[in-house]
Amino acid sequence: MVLRTTYIKLQKKMKRLNVALILILAALFLTSCFEDSDDTAVTVRDINDFIYKGLNIFYLYKDDVPDLANNRFSNDNEYNDYLNAIPSHFDFFYNLRHQPENIDRFSRLFSNYIALEQLLDGVFTTNGMEYKAFTFSSSSDIRYGIVTHVLPNTDAESQGVKRGDIFYAIDGVQLTSKNRFQLTGGDSYSINLGAYNDNLTPNDTSDDFIDETTETITLSKSQYSENPIFINTILNIESKNIGYLMYNGFTSPFDSQLNTVFGTFKNQNIDELVLDLRYNSGGSVDTAILLSSLITGQFTGDVYSTEEWNTEFQAFYENQDPESLINRFTDSNDGSAINSLGLSKVYILTTGSSASASELVINSLRPYIQVVQIGTTTTGKYQASTIVYDSPNFRRSGANPGHTYAMLPLIYKSLNINGDTDYFNGLDPDILIAENVNNLGVLGNQDEPLLAAAIADITNSGRFIQQKNSTVQFTSHSKDYIPAGLGMYSDKDIPTNLFKEILFE
Repeated sequence: MVLRTTYIKLQKKMKRLNVALILILAALFLTSCFEDSDDTAVTVRDINDFIYKGLNIFYLYKDDVPDLANNRFSNDNEYNDYLNAIPSHFDFFYNLRHQPENIDRFSRLFSNYIALEQLLDGVFTTNGMEYKAFTFSSSSDIRYGIVTHVLPNTDAESQGVKRGDIFYAIDGVQLTSKNRFQLTGGDSYSINLGAYNDNLTPNDTSDDFIDETTETITLSKSQYSENPIFINTILNIESKNIGYLMYNGFTSPFDSQLNTVFGTFKNQNIDELVLDLRYNSGGSVDTAILLSSLITGQFTGDVYSTEEWNTEFQAFYENQDPESLINRFTDSNDGSAINSLGLSKVYILTTGSSASASELVINSLRPYIQVVQIGTTTTGKYQASTIVYDSPNFRRSGANPGHTYAMLPLIYKSLNINGDTDYFNGLDPDILIAENVNNLGVLGNQDEPLLAAAIADITNSGRFIQQKNSTVQFTSHSKDYIPAGLGMYSDKDIPTNLFKEILFE
């Protein structure tokens, strides 16, 4: 069977059939082409075949990868040789990504889709200590960790770990850029605490260093479901009711709780909202739309964002279902009314750990209301992903029982109503202020530097004082070890006949 010729012939017939018949024929055909079945051993070739076909259909950058071209193989033997040439599925997947070091930094292959699904729902294994790694010099391999926040009801909380704690080693081994994830990957480990020393020159950070102490804290991990609503409170300052929400992940299982928080804000008649996304690496597109609709409420039904897929998907959607390319502001959550605030301005706190869905909120709201971004530049991820399973229709139902591999490839990029996208280098703040290792402050406290900057702008009080420039450089965040940590994923139902019709066109 020559894959290309057969698919082309089938496609021409499909276009003349009704949708129901298309689904039946396509499902039967793909089942025959997939070697994976209940009574056949899954081979390297089988899983690589799934990876290739899934990327050939869904991948945003398909047009930029020569090996994914529809005319890449002239016959089955050539195709099978290609699949068998690289035994490592992760290497095979990596080689099909478009400039993985620069453009596509985010597509991932997973060996266990159940664990992936849990990650996207905010369920993972942790000791509760979230931290950033930093260095005093870009030329140095030495790293230090500083605790950014501690998750409630975790071992880190019970052991007294707190925001601002600094550690220089794990189990006595100095942290470096190369060993950090390995040292913190175990189920249990001890952190060796250090103390920041400004060398008695508080206005000059170039000679700062970390004093090593003998104090250690042993931490153990367990499975944890993280509620992304980390802090929500109302501050009354100079006759202003200021709602403050620290929101750490766009995880849809907590959408109803998010709506409840905004109900409180609404009932308390807040004047301003400070949305803290400084450690929010993303999540569900639908939740991002919900959050933005809760902030506003006056734009229900208007265009929130649009999607740009690969050439084949884009053409199909534009011809068959152009509305599917549009995401709109909403006034409901699973059929229930939402507690929209109707604001015309919002303050959003960001750092380099603010990514994907966090950036989607900022970019999509800017054409409609005033967004005052405070902090530092965001990550720069404007593409969305979806889980691709090894099944006849690449969805969860009917997934191959012989293995649990799944992909989370980039499938489209988001644009706001003005067409703004491709912010590869991140979104720059309106008020620039970096977190300071020597003065992180207490989250939710009005004197915490980033929140203080927002309050100063709201009250025009002039209380905020710009922090001194620091030579300390943050290099990564603890959740970077989670492959989906920088995700923006779509739960959109993709019409089965769509990708069957465009397959190997």
